[in-house]
Amino acid sequence: MALLEVKNLGISFGGLRAVNNFSVQIEKGQLYGLIGPNGAGKTTIFNLLTGVYKPDEGSVVLDGKNITGKSNIDINKEGIARTFQNIRLFKDMSVLDNVKAGLHNQYHYSTIEGILRLPRYHKVEKEMNEKAMELLKVFSLEEEANYLASNLPYGKQRKLEIARALATNPKLLLLDEPAAGMNPNETKELMDTISFVRKHFDMTILLIEHDMKLVSGICEKLTVLNFGEVLAEGKTNEVLNNKAVITAYLGE
Repeated sequence: MALLEVKNLGISFGGLRAVNNFSVQIEKGQLYGLIGPNGAGKTTIFNLLTGVYKPDEGSVVLDGKNITGKSNIDINKEGIARTFQNIRLFKDMSVLDNVKAGLHNQYHYSTIEGILRLPRYHKVEKEMNEKAMELLKVFSLEEEANYLASNLPYGKQRKLEIARALATNPKLLLLDEPAAGMNPNETKELMDTISFVRKHFDMTILLIEHDMKLVSGICEKLTVLNFGEVLAEGKTNEVLNNKAVITAYLGE
């Protein structure tokens, strides 16, 4: 059984069909790419999968459970986490606190316990600090734990956003153009980071990306979107050599 099974997903905005009849199956542990020109509907699909939008039709099943139409918070609790093309960190919070924010769906104390600083509050905060530091060490960010997130260089902000997403303990990680704005050296380091995350966390990853070198270097399978519809899908090398893809996507 696929970890993620999407069938005939569709949504319209003001009469414009943004996504039409989108289907995909992603196996556990797979690194899957979703590519296409700007405006093809890729981020809209991420928004549908994470509950930002509710689909007009179709279904989303995660690990055998139908999550179609659930809220963003509930879908995150079920096991889908994401990053964004434009980095969305809590920039006025520390690096450590950004990761701790991702842990709050697993660690809890009551408002009274927090206000009065009761023993459970201190116990939970200690556990969260330890877990957050473990994640920061994975990304070599432990030395910057007390920095403001906004003071990190761009490449490290990308890493922090991935660390915060992983803090929610997802089954499926969605990465929305993580190489956007990166130079070639940063992109190479990002490829290594994504491959490491997949192996270290036994993570299933769905990736939106325009950098074809990154896509061809790490993705096993691809789906190509154009005008909200699937243009091609299959093994990465086969898709990237598909004449329809070259014509519609690469513009050659």
